[in-house]
Order: sequence, then C-alpha cells, then structure tokens
Amino acid sequence: MGKQFFFPSDSYISRRETLIEKFNSKQILLLGNEEAGINFADNWYRFRQDSTFLYYIGINLPSLAAIIDPAKGETILFGDDASIDMVVWTGPQTPLQELAEKVGVQKVLPYAELANYVNQDTAYLPPYRPEHQLKLQSLIGVELRQPSAELILAIESQRSVKSYEEIEELDKAVTLTAQMHEHIIKSAKPGMYEYQLVSLASKFALDHNANWSFPPIMTTHGETLHNHNYSNQLKENDLMLYDGGIEVASGYCGDMTRSFPVNSTFSSIQKDIYNIVLSAYKRAKLLAQPEVLYRDIHLKSCLAIVEGLIELGWMKGNAEDAVNAGAHTLFFQHGLGHLMGLDVHDMENFGEELIGYNNEVSKSKEFGLKSLRLGKKLQTGYVITIEPGIYIIPMLIEKFETKGRHTDFINYDEVKKHVDFGGIRIEDDFVIIESGNRQLGNPLTVEADGIEELRGG
Repeated sequence: MGKQFFFPSDSYISRRETLIEKFNSKQILLLGNEEAGINFADNWYRFRQDSTFLYYIGINLPSLAAIIDPAKGETILFGDDASIDMVVWTGPQTPLQELAEKVGVQKVLPYAELANYVNQDTAYLPPYRPEHQLKLQSLIGVELRQPSAELILAIESQRSVKSYEEIEELDKAVTLTAQMHEHIIKSAKPGMYEYQLVSLASKFALDHNANWSFPPIMTTHGETLHNHNYSNQLKENDLMLYDGGIEVASGYCGDMTRSFPVNSTFSSIQKDIYNIVLSAYKRAKLLAQPEVLYRDIHLKSCLAIVEGLIELGWMKGNAEDAVNAGAHTLFFQHGLGHLMGLDVHDMENFGEELIGYNNEVSKSKEFGLKSLRLGKKLQTGYVITIEPGIYIIPMLIEKFETKGRHTDFINYDEVKKHVDFGGIRIEDDFVIIESGNRQLGNPLTVEADGIEELRGG
C-alpha cells in the first residue's frame, strides 16, 4: 500500500454533515473502486479510487464501501483487513480501523456485512464500471432503478464549490503541470518521436511522486482532438500540441495545453493562428466571473476566433452572424472548457447534463455547441478550464464545402491552401472568485514570443 493522503479528519466529517443537510431522506451508499486486471486477474491497472468516495471517505484503497445514514447520524466503512496470504505479497498493511479514524469514521465492518445494510430505499450514484452495476444488482436484489437525481445534485452542488484546502491541492497539481509542459517545450527537437516526449512527461510525473490526470495528447496532428497515437516523428515546420495534466497524491488534477513549433520559432501563419486562439483565450479569461453563463463565454470566445479569421481572410461577412449560424465550427469544434477537481472533467460520471447544465440552460444538440461540457452560470469556488482552439480538419472542410455550408462566411479557397496546418489549442485552469477569477498554479507563458523563448528562438 502506498502512502495515503488525508485532509484533517474534521474536513471529511464536515463534508458528510453538509451532504446530510442537503440530502437527508435516505441512507447513502458510496462504492469505492476495485482493482482491475489488464489481461489477467492479478496484473492490475494503476488503481484510482472513485472520486466521490475519496471526497467523503478519503481512503485510497480498493474494495471498500461506505454507508452514510442521516437517520442515525453515522457513517459505516465496509472492508476487510489484509489476510496473511495477502501480506506475504504486499507487506504489512495499516488496519482499516486506524485509517477510518483519520477520516472521522468510527464504525468499520467486514465487507460481507454491507448486504445487511443496503435495501431498496438506499440511494446510490450512477455506476460507471461494470463491477459496480453487478454489485448494486446483487446488493439490492431487484432490477436497478434510476440513480437518485436528488443525491447527484446534492453532491454536485457541494463538490463544485472548492474549499481552501482543495484549492491548495489544485494549485500544487497545476504548478507541476505547468513545469511538466515547460520541460516538454524545451526538450522537443526535430527528429524525435512523439512517444519520446510522452516518456519525458511520464518521467517528470514519476519524479515528483505524481501521476497523469488523464492519458496525454502529444501530437503533431493537433487537428485530431483526442489523439493518443504517439508514433509520429517531429519534423521541421511541424506544430506540436501537448494536452496533459498532473494528478497529485490527494487526487486533485491539473489540465493544460500548449502548442509550440518544432522549429525554434513559429512560421508567419502559425503565429497568426496562434494569436487568434490567444485572443479567444484572453476574452474568455476576462469574462469568467460569478453569475455569468459559461455558454455565453464560450460564444464570445467563438466570436473572437471568427473576428481573427475574418482579418486573416479565411472567413468573411458579419462575425456575430457567422457565430449564430455555427460557421465557426469548421475551425473550433469543441467546448471552451469544463469543471475540474478530483476528476479532470469533474463529476462527469454523473452525466454532463446534470453537472454542466440546469433548468436555466440546457445542452445543445448542434454540432460544436453540443460538445460544450459546461454551460450553466459560474459560481464562486468553481474551478474551470479555458481552452479555445483552431483545428484544420481536411475531411470536415470537404464535407462542409460539398454540402454548401456557410458559403456566406467561409472562404473555402483560402482555407484549402492550409489543409495540412494541424491544430492549435491553449488551455489553463482557473478558480472563480468574487472579483472574477484567479489562474491556478504558477503560470506558464501563453504569449507566442514567450513560447519561442522557451524553444530557444
């Protein structure tokens, strides 16, 4: 067992008390995660605890569950201490009772006792792993009903607003994330392969007793939004896009993207596009504050992209009309950002529509806008990403042009001169405060000249 991270026990007690205040009608079941075999039972993937379990219970070990009982005002931890057969392989383990006391839980029972406490009225969260679904079916003994939307919303409202101690951990994660990105920007050279840069990023994380918060995107084909192929060789005139984050021992995440030239400096067109993306980033950063719909910030960021592309000659017409028509989605196909915390896409296992939207603003079904994970009003204490981009996707250009889409706004002849451009994204992490927002961690330059300086240009 690795070293466990714990906030003070009062933090976990307070979190559970707050949950009971928000949702006190039923007992609550929290399932921890299990070990998962890669290709046979004992060859495991890296263990990652369920984030909601980690938030309320704090113990980062497999094969645990907890019941929070509002009626009795108690929390029960279910799990088993390591047998002597297990200790032979793992070494001595801290007794569960001792770990439970660190998070303010007094009652610990064997895992087999869980079935005696769960009933058809027990509230639970949506299972995102098959073993959770099977376990719930076994425990409840009937066909599973819909998870409790009321419980989800109670947890969402609590976990979305980060405490001071959570922000401290997020600052650590984002600072390390920025340092990792700087290391990669300085290290990349023509002739290297993407997988060599992934190796350097992995070493950086492990050297700091940390992990990735998600599989990294390290690619010379940034137009593929979630590109996890690392086989390309870096060539002169290529653009690199690196989207990666560090997860620290507490489970809190960083998420950052930088785009940089394989040459020591950007080409003229690369710098032009980079600065258009940067203008969208800066506009979003200026607008991100409490009580502002994040959907509106997204659309204002899209407007900045269109304004820049009109000036460049790739688009034409009225910029606001172009955004209203969705013409910008030829170049910017995803959402501006998302919530972040214990999950790099915080709580999205509950469903985007419940986490990123509410009765005031609903999720769009339109291309581009449907990929916006967060649309509702920002609140003080939210942690968000801001990550605009421009991507030149040849197949999408061909589809739009063949169907005659947005011919009033797109200069296809000009765009098609740059079908091999790739993609540029800029991303940083922010906490919403009363006066606006604060960038998390020790910042890494976003200016084109600053990127070139790091490249030695």
